[in-house]
Amino acid sequence: MSNYPSHFSSDLLLTILSQAKTATAIHSTDDMIIETANDAMIAVWGKDKSVIGKPIEEALPELKGQPFLGLLQSVLHTGQTIAGTDTMAELMVDGELKPFYFDFEYRAIKNDAGEVICVLHTATDVTARYLSRRREIELESELQAANEELAATNEELAAANEELAAANEEMSSSNEELASTLEELTVTNEELAESQEILQTLNYNLAESEARFRAVVTQAPVGVCIIRAHDLMIQDVNDAYLKVVGKERAAMHNRTIWQAVPEAAAAYAPIMNKVINTGVSFSATEHELQLVRNGVIQSVFVNFVYEPVRFDDNSVKAIMVVAVDVTEQVEARRQIEAAEEMLRLAIDSANMGTWMVDLATDKLTISEQAEKIHGVAHGAAMTFTAALNLIAPEHVEKVGNAIEQAIKTKNSFETEYIINPLDGSKPRWLKATGKAYYDDQDKPVSVSGTMIDITESKAYDQQKDDFISIASHELKTPVTSLKAALQLLDRMKANPSPQVLPKLIEQSNRSMDKISTLIEDLLNLSRMNEGQLKLDKTKFTIADMLNQCCNHVRVAGKHELILQGDEQLEVMADEHRVDQVIVNMVNNAVKYAPNSKQIFFNVEKIDNMARISVRDTGPGIAPDKLAHLFERYYRTDASGYQNSGLGLGLYISAEIIRKHGGEIGVDSELGKGSTFWFTLPL
Repeated sequence: MSNYPSHFSSDLLLTILSQAKTATAIHSTDDMIIETANDAMIAVWGKDKSVIGKPIEEALPELKGQPFLGLLQSVLHTGQTIAGTDTMAELMVDGELKPFYFDFEYRAIKNDAGEVICVLHTATDVTARYLSRRREIELESELQAANEELAATNEELAAANEELAAANEEMSSSNEELASTLEELTVTNEELAESQEILQTLNYNLAESEARFRAVVTQAPVGVCIIRAHDLMIQDVNDAYLKVVGKERAAMHNRTIWQAVPEAAAAYAPIMNKVINTGVSFSATEHELQLVRNGVIQSVFVNFVYEPVRFDDNSVKAIMVVAVDVTEQVEARRQIEAAEEMLRLAIDSANMGTWMVDLATDKLTISEQAEKIHGVAHGAAMTFTAALNLIAPEHVEKVGNAIEQAIKTKNSFETEYIINPLDGSKPRWLKATGKAYYDDQDKPVSVSGTMIDITESKAYDQQKDDFISIASHELKTPVTSLKAALQLLDRMKANPSPQVLPKLIEQSNRSMDKISTLIEDLLNLSRMNEGQLKLDKTKFTIADMLNQCCNHVRVAGKHELILQGDEQLEVMADEHRVDQVIVNMVNNAVKYAPNSKQIFFNVEKIDNMARISVRDTGPGIAPDKLAHLFERYYRTDASGYQNSGLGLGLYISAEIIRKHGGEIGVDSELGKGSTFWFTLPL
């Protein structure tokens, strides 16, 4: 036999595990390593997930000396399936070794070469069935013994009657008058014997009926408690009911129901009294109770019935309580509902739409968000074919092929495409995912999935591509200029020219300044995207900061910077970042309004905010462009002036001001200039 695999792929394990409909485990090697076990098998063993990966006799040491390891090894070596019914196994549960009975099967799993690679172990706990069957046999034996005793008693009574008849005959021979009397007495005795036989039959039938009833109560798979109506004393109770209320049998014996279960009296005593008084049964579904179970207060959910038991006079003599603990089902349903709600919230918060198409009818069911995406009226009927007609022609084949492949391969699909919404709005990019679902005959019946509008994402991707192109171009120009200057400097290093050298150095410095500015913009953008744009706030006078900034403009001598307003106003802010905003606004004024010889700073206090503005007297900005000036990567030209840049300066400035808790904006009028302003909290 070939060596056993030391491990299994998750796909193989899942495939094997999917074959099991009950408690299932997979074992390999002679030590019967537990490769995997589902939750049902873990529960049967009374263990937890830590047993996975261990030899079975290490994980379940109580199995040593029991035949199961040998049976598993036999299946592994022979490849023959071994199954058993009502097989007893002793398992350690809650620290106690207990007998359990199982229907089990050990089946060899083989590879394509026919070699046994592992053993599939399935088991069904039939302990309750086995014990119930054994109890039935015991009851039948007891009933047979009772019948034999009753038959013997009847034989003794018959013998006594025969002796009495003989005595009567003797007395009749001695006295004729007495004979007449004895004849009458004989008739009376015969009638009495007949009555006794009838009474015995009735008693037997009553005992048999009572025994059957008690057997039904005892063996019922649901909790049953019989309560006497006039004093609420407990007459009979089965183990299932004791388990529901979490009590020992001794705690229920010779007590009223509310003495035994006092925590339920306040809520349910009035209901039981009403059932006794009216004779009308009461039923409840998934009622939540606080029960003291085994000394611990627990919240449980119970389905129960108060059923009145009537006698011949139609009076209620007893109440039969039938109860089922449905806590696990309720909690499981609530978990499913919570998971569904979380999924719905996640889908809604992500602005995702859901869809499902019935392949037989072509009916398309879509969520409200999907209706909005497609421009469809809420609740309007729609077919899958009609939805395909909304897809841009160049994408129809791609979407159709994706769905067709998903149906054929049983794999999920993901595709991106353009639609033309039914309401006539602009075309949209969608990203859709989906998967096919099949019936019991493996026939595809539906396809469902999610969709999301990625129009903005696509536009952003295009914007990023444009930005990369712009950044490459903007960096290439100063780098090329710097490289040319350095090459000329390198050639003339042995014999520098007093006339050319200063120009080359000035050209190199300008190129380096341009490169530094572009890199600083990129670094600031990266910090903002990563949430690392930190503020180092200090208290400073705004006028002092304005007088010290933009020295590069003052040195150039082409523009005059004029300060106006409150020269004593102070703020608590990051002076370096605010300086960066001012420099950007001044650079824009120099760049886009080169003929504005004067650039004005204005400082003023408005309520509890400081308002700082930079004003030029240039050509101004068109109204349709004002709304986009603070967007990332947006670049514009003013009155024919073409300028370089990444379109990040005002975007970064806006983020700096917003992080301070202020506002930023621009006022402009064509032919009269522009005023860029921002506010800072004092």
